[in-house]
Amino acid sequence: MATVIAVTNQKGGVGKTTSSINLAYYFAKSGKKTLLIDFDPQGNATSGLGVDKQGLTRTMTDVVLGQARLDEVVIATEFKNLSLAPSTPHLANTEVELAQAQGRFVRLKQALAVQNDYDLIVIDSPPSLSLLTVNGLIAAQYVVLPVQAEFYALEGLGQLLETMKLIRKGLNPTLELLGVLPTMMDSRTALSGQVYDEIKKYFPGKVFNATIPRNVRLAEAPSHGMPVGAYDRLSKGARAYKAAAKEVLDRVG
Repeated sequence: MATVIAVTNQKGGVGKTTSSINLAYYFAKSGKKTLLIDFDPQGNATSGLGVDKQGLTRTMTDVVLGQARLDEVVIATEFKNLSLAPSTPHLANTEVELAQAQGRFVRLKQALAVQNDYDLIVIDSPPSLSLLTVNGLIAAQYVVLPVQAEFYALEGLGQLLETMKLIRKGLNPTLELLGVLPTMMDSRTALSGQVYDEIKKYFPGKVFNATIPRNVRLAEAPSHGMPVGAYDRLSKGARAYKAAAKEVLDRVG
């Protein structure tokens, strides 16, 4: 049975897709058979792993609409042990269709129920509290929450935590916040340190020791269709995600 981790924050621009790609890459590097599910209609995790979205015949849209099984849309990547369930912007239209559908909250959970091929499944969620995000939270055992070290970092997180609480009461009682991952840390500014302290106060005992810095190589890697560890394994960004992935694996046990 795979361990399912949703990487979620309803705010955009917090490093959610970057975290999904790079954590999944390092899980795979450590020998875990890993599936990354691109569940964000922007499809950035798909292009971030070098996949041409134009050439895709089947995507997560087909899975959610019940027109294909998950294993029929999964593709191998060029990175050992790492597979991808890709998405394109069509997924946004799917959400509209889903709104009236039966079992609309558990489509992803049902799709994952028959998957025995992986040790870890990482879900890259959309930057909103949408039907897709809720599907991801219901399908997952754990949530990794990337939070950027910037002024409005904690704004809106109450709403996400409230949604998680509701999901725990109903459709997924075992959902757990595995940890909070501080991203875009800039050691040259006092603000980063202040926000980091604030995050630790807000989430006592839940903040990962590894923090993700602002890093040029990290920003460049997606345009080359690569995780940062494959693009420049000695960069600060690569070392940070390697440490974060190890922490996640330790916490998952």
